[in-house]
Amino acid sequence: MPLESTPESPLPVRTVARALADWIGRLGRVWVEGQVTQVNRRGTGRCFFVLRDTAAEMSLQVSCEARLVAELQPPLTDGSRVVVWLKPDFYAARGSLTMTAYDVRPVGVGALLARIEALRAVLAAEGLFAAERKRPLPFLPRKVGLITGRGSAAERDVVDNARRRWAGVEFAIENVAVQGPYAVTEVIAALARLDADPAVDVIVIARGGGSVEDLLPFSDEALVRAVAACTTPVVSAVGHETDVPLVDHVADRRASTPTDAAKLVVPDVGEEAARIGQLRDRAQRAIRHRLDSEAQRLDALRNRPALADPVGQLTRWAAEVAAHRERGRRAALACVAESAHEVARLSARVTALSPEATLRRGYAVLQRADGAAVRATADVSAGDELSARVADGRIPLKVTA
Repeated sequence: MPLESTPESPLPVRTVARALADWIGRLGRVWVEGQVTQVNRRGTGRCFFVLRDTAAEMSLQVSCEARLVAELQPPLTDGSRVVVWLKPDFYAARGSLTMTAYDVRPVGVGALLARIEALRAVLAAEGLFAAERKRPLPFLPRKVGLITGRGSAAERDVVDNARRRWAGVEFAIENVAVQGPYAVTEVIAALARLDADPAVDVIVIARGGGSVEDLLPFSDEALVRAVAACTTPVVSAVGHETDVPLVDHVADRRASTPTDAAKLVVPDVGEEAARIGQLRDRAQRAIRHRLDSEAQRLDALRNRPALADPVGQLTRWAAEVAAHRERGRRAALACVAESAHEVARLSARVTALSPEATLRRGYAVLQRADGAAVRATADVSAGDELSARVADGRIPLKVTA
């Protein structure tokens, strides 16, 4: 239950101290994992150290019997990761909070690797390692942000090799702790500063090789998420080629070594000049080949008969047209003559077969009133009116007998 108090009825210090001691005492003993710093072994038989959370600016002051620390293998040093069974105690008389450890166990390499692998699976399921999240590196960055240890070989490798490739490259260098209890927070802070700098086009996180424990900060979840949240492309160059911390998976590009990182972020001026020369030569050869091809094509067109002697071709075509016209005229005349002859032949035949010619020789055709021809005497009788058709007209007749 919460303590009740008013300005008129305040609580005494002892009551508040006892309540704090009671509340804290309810937590009991808990197992806590963290990174050890500031180990202090005193002659009183006690050992004091700070247990830090590498992903946050939080720590606990822990004390334990010196024998617990003396028995550890490997020995407890700054940067060691341990699991501590501790109990918080609040001393009301002094108003101080202490953490008393009853068991200290180092986290072995196998356990560290298992935890890293489990974290890798979780982050991969979230899509932080997906290829579509990777951003391309700029061809020629205005400024390269470099996060590395102070005076480290990794810094020299990146800077010297980059300037050897491109002398005008500029660096914004952030020297931080790259191992130990403060490495994660310092690298995250440096990453945020470089990411906020608009002149920085690419960020390189570089560190030389080391043991699993030395490279452990670069598999920290907080650092991995900080790299994933960067808007600036990030190149990871941590450890040797065989070392693959989690930051390598989330970075936009992974470099096997710091020297390789320098090759990734800046182009080689000599190689680019040679490439430009090759491209220029290829372009010149292509242009010359095209010009030669077009010249040959023009020569072929110019040597064609139609272009070599256009008037002669027209003359030949005109002669061909005249010949065809003459042939057409003769064919038409022959056709007309043949048709006229046929017409004359048919006319003579029609004339020969016509009864008019017979009438002209003195013959006549007798016809009844209805126009029927009289072919026999039986066809008429006395009193019938007939007509005789002669060559030049008709003669009316009447049968008398």
